[in-house]
Amino acid sequence: MANGVFHTGYGIEINLTMPDLDQPDRPGLLEEITTPIDQRERELLECLEHHRDGACQAEEDGRPPWMTIRRRTVGGHTTWVAAHLPVRHTPTAEESAKHKAMKERIARAAERHGLDVQVEARTSDGRIRTDVLVTGDGGRRIGWEAQYSPISADTVRRRSRTAAAHGIVPLWVTNTDSSAVIERAPWARVDDFSWKEIASPLSMVVRAGVRHLQRWKCLPSSVRPCPDNGSSCGRFHAEWFLPALCLPARPPTEVDRLVVDSANGDFVPMRIPGQRDPRHVSRMWVPVADRDSWHDMFGPDEDADSPAETQARDADITYTQQELDATCRYGEETFTFNDPRPRRGNSAGSGLHTFDDVPRRLFTVPRQDRRLAATQTERREAALAHGCEPWQIGPCAGCGDPIHRYGENGVHACAPCRARVAGR
Repeated sequence: MANGVFHTGYGIEINLTMPDLDQPDRPGLLEEITTPIDQRERELLECLEHHRDGACQAEEDGRPPWMTIRRRTVGGHTTWVAAHLPVRHTPTAEESAKHKAMKERIARAAERHGLDVQVEARTSDGRIRTDVLVTGDGGRRIGWEAQYSPISADTVRRRSRTAAAHGIVPLWVTNTDSSAVIERAPWARVDDFSWKEIASPLSMVVRAGVRHLQRWKCLPSSVRPCPDNGSSCGRFHAEWFLPALCLPARPPTEVDRLVVDSANGDFVPMRIPGQRDPRHVSRMWVPVADRDSWHDMFGPDEDADSPAETQARDADITYTQQELDATCRYGEETFTFNDPRPRRGNSAGSGLHTFDDVPRRLFTVPRQDRRLAATQTERREAALAHGCEPWQIGPCAGCGDPIHRYGENGVHACAPCRARVAGR
C-alpha cells in the first residue's frame, strides 16, 4: 500500500497521510479521487514510482500503473492508501453459463406464477441494469442479480443504493460464502451447481440469506444455551436462525419460491444492526410476520446504510502526517474483490438482541367494541325465546356510561346513579 499517488489531470503529487492531502488549495480533492472507478477516468491516478522512474513493481507482474484510493484499517486505525487497480475481470465461460442459467431460472419461476418479468432491464435514465426485474401484483419490484464472478464491496453497496433510489429492492444471489455481496445488501446463497443443474427443474435450496425469528426466555430448562455465556442468564433473547436450526425446524426456502414470495411481499429484506455495535449489521430475507414481530419488540430500521455506518466509512480516518513515499509497494497489497474468509452469513444465529423485560407494548390488548349488533326485531325474538324483556345498550341518563335499557319504559340509569337519586 502506498501513502501517496500522482494526479495525472492536475500534475500534482498527493500525500494521503495529510488532512489536506498536502494540497491546501484544492478542498474538493479527496471527494474527487475517492470517486468510484466507473464514474471517473481509469487513468486519473498513477503510481508515484512509475511517474518518477517510468516503471514500477506492479508492471513486472502485468498490472497497470493506475491506482485507486481505499481505506485500510490496522490496529483499530483507518487510513487512506493507494492500491494498484486490478486487471479487469472477464467472466470465464463457466461463470457466464451459470449466470445465464440462473437468470433464465428466475425468469421462468416468475412467469410460471404470472408475475411481470424483464431480463436485462434498464431504468429510464439508463443508470442501472438489472439481470432480472420481477414485479409482483402490488407493484413491488425485485431486482435479481446473479453474481457468479468476483465483485467489490463498494460496487455492491453503490449498485444497491442506486437500485433502491429507483424503487427496486435488490436481491443478490451468489454461489460462494466469500462473496462481497454477503451482509452488504439483500442476498441469498445457493449451492455451486453446474449450469445444467441450474437450468434443470431440480429444486434449488437457499442455503444462507433466509432466516426465521426465534425468541426464548434464557433459563436452565431452555432448549437453547445462552448465546452470551453458554449456560443461562435469566434474560430474554431474540435471534435469527437458518430454517434447519429453528426449534422446531422450518422448511427450507427454494429459489423459485423466493422469486415469488419476495415479489409478493411474503418475504422481506431485513437489516439488523448489532445491539452492542450498530455498525455490525446483518442482512437477511425473512417472513413478513417475523419482521412485524421484530418491529413490535425493537422498532423498525431503515433498509439502508445507517448514519453510523456511513460515518464509520467516511469520517473515522486517521491522518498520520508522514513524508510522501514514492516506493511502489505492489507486493504488499491485498486488494481483492471477494472476501478471502467465510462471512458470518453462515453462522448459526444472527442479529442477536438480549433484553430484560418484555416490552410493555406487547401486552397491550386492543380495545374492543362490546356492543351487540342486533336489530330491534332480533332483540324481541331473543326476549321471547328466553322469557325476558327486550333490551338494548344505551347511555346512562345520569353519567353517560353504557348500560342495558330494559323495555320501552325501563330504567335508563345505572345502579350508582339510581342509588344517588334514591338517596335524595
